[in-house]
Amino acid sequence: MQTFKGIKIVNGIAIGKIKVYKPAVYEISEELVSDIAAEIARFESARVKVQEDQNALYDKEMKAGHKDTAGIFEAHALMLDDEDSLIDPCKEVMAEGHTAEYAVREAFDAAAEAFANMDDEYFKARSADVIDLKNSMLDVLFGADTANLQGTEPAILVAEDLAPSETVKLDKSLLLGLVTRLGSSNSHTAILARSMNWPTLIQCHDITDDCDGKFAILDGYNSCIYVEPDQYLIDELTAKQAEDKAREAKLQELKGQPSETKDGRKVRLYANIGGPKDIAAVLENDAEGVGLFRSEFVYLNSKEEPTEDEQFAAYKKVLEGLAPRLVIIRTCDIGADKTIDYMKLDKEENPALGFRAVRICLNRRDFFKKQLRALLRASAFGKLGIMFPMIISRWEVQECKEILEECRKELKEEGKAMGEIEIGIMIETPAAALCADELAEEVDFFSLGTNDLTQYTCAIDRQSANLERFSDTHHPAVLRLIRETIEAGHRHGTWVGICGELGADPTLTEDFLKWGVDELSVNPKSILPLRGNVRNVDLSKFKTEAPKPEPKPEPKPEAPEPEAPKPEVKAEAPKPKGFFGRLFG
Repeated sequence: MQTFKGIKIVNGIAIGKIKVYKPAVYEISEELVSDIAAEIARFESARVKVQEDQNALYDKEMKAGHKDTAGIFEAHALMLDDEDSLIDPCKEVMAEGHTAEYAVREAFDAAAEAFANMDDEYFKARSADVIDLKNSMLDVLFGADTANLQGTEPAILVAEDLAPSETVKLDKSLLLGLVTRLGSSNSHTAILARSMNWPTLIQCHDITDDCDGKFAILDGYNSCIYVEPDQYLIDELTAKQAEDKAREAKLQELKGQPSETKDGRKVRLYANIGGPKDIAAVLENDAEGVGLFRSEFVYLNSKEEPTEDEQFAAYKKVLEGLAPRLVIIRTCDIGADKTIDYMKLDKEENPALGFRAVRICLNRRDFFKKQLRALLRASAFGKLGIMFPMIISRWEVQECKEILEECRKELKEEGKAMGEIEIGIMIETPAAALCADELAEEVDFFSLGTNDLTQYTCAIDRQSANLERFSDTHHPAVLRLIRETIEAGHRHGTWVGICGELGADPTLTEDFLKWGVDELSVNPKSILPLRGNVRNVDLSKFKTEAPKPEPKPEPKPEAPEPEAPKPEVKAEAPKPKGFFGRLFG
């Protein structure tokens, strides 16, 4: 028996033969051509064909009821209209005499690298979208047949990585589980795997191609795959698989059930989303609201700074689609890793600590006001919370609120409708956590961004593979800051939520509830399992009667102190001059 370790994306057991998938590898000529117009025509023809394919995949997934995955292909089709990032760079390479294939490789790889260099996991994973489109373009240009990826019998698919268009072409009836040597937890392969509930491992680096055709068990719980396991392991994990199926059926029964502990303590379970395409996932998984809506997609998907009306349309769509649920929209978190050409941000030595998020907004008031006006207008169509990121000081919150009030007055004078809103901030730095008492006096809610809070507290770059063994999301300092922030918020009537990955960590659910957290915001697919965890907690066993304060003793009259003997008068020694004189004199 061989055992290969990876990183689990979806828990579960898959049992069957392995099918190793190898994508086509193309030899791209670097020789120059004379007919540039013909290459541009070939490029345009391929672009139109791939765009049609993406739209067809969108329709297919929508008809199947997979609205969350359909949004991937809708975004792909739109990306193929991006002149600034993809089309014009390709044409510039072809204008130098290169083939359409060469131009696609160069321009798409450059765009993918720009995403890959971003720090934010969500946007970093968008690099895979561009690579997927590149491969689809090359398939068309080379005339390749990519219809069948997995053979004709049910199997555990092993691949270097899988692009969204490859994953969606898989025959679901033949797919038992997924194992990739590369990939990330925020890749679309991971998103699709979660939506289909396939047992999945990523970064299983050591698994080899000679496993093709061998019997195996993918064990998501232990983050490994056993190749040619013994009978004892087969029996044990087959029984575990049956338990999983029964548990999944029970999870579906939790839809519509209250998110409360056995002793009646309620907590709100919200979803983290990245755009309007995620509305379906929020509804399908019975989330009670949205705790983090990343507004950056509005900026990253635009060739130039989006107008107020363009932003208003996007926010309105989400608020209308999820009404009457609360939707918390984080204001622009551009900067650092998420760079946009039209914003003309300077390159920084340490961008994670640099000119980003609210720091940009407070320096570029007109830019900030466009978003705030759009948000206030959208508030008339649903229940809105506005959340300011990367706050470290009280004056920053006060200035944000002043600008927001300025926008409100302008819109009122213009006769624009607005609704009531809640104002909150992200607590994602030790500075914010340590001065939570004074910050709580300014806002309605806190949202603890535990990913960045862990990174900044432990001084560890969470993107660095070399530091993975040093990174501890359960570090006592991080957990103490979370607890103290919750307590500080409650002292001032401010409700507190958690929107980082720790919110879905089942080993911390009981602790968070003990500490009094009001809301947990997680990936939509984590809502029902988290609700199950909450409903299994009994906080009454932690409740003890507070000790009654003893009455203060009556102060006794103090006896007059005997007069102290007068000290002998000695001649005063000369005081030393200079620095030591000031220090000790």
